[in-house]
Amino acid sequence: MDDQTRIEIEAAAFRTLREHLMEKRPDVQNIDLMNLAGFCRNCLSRWYQEAAVERGIEMSKDEAREIFYGMPYDDWKAQNQTAASAEKQEEFKKAFAENVGDKG
Repeated sequence: MDDQTRIEIEAAAFRTLREHLMEKRPDVQNIDLMNLAGFCRNCLSRWYQEAAVERGIEMSKDEAREIFYGMPYDDWKAQNQTAASAEKQEEFKKAFAENVGDKG
């Protein structure tokens, strides 16, 4: 497989993952994703931002989130995010530290 085809397939897989998380499963909470998988929608938007910056494209965290979420992040949170239990919040602190650290 040539590099261009690989890049196109990887991009298609990313778009499918984004669509799945944003349109088919918005009920899955970011905190649950982070606690179980070590990443969440915010991580995906941060990776998007980092890839843009690596290519010389200035992009803020908020801009990347709006691109990924398809709306301002606060709007998405108001529509989809539910309160997390104290137990989930403690699990999140550990998962965040292990997987994101000071990059968040």
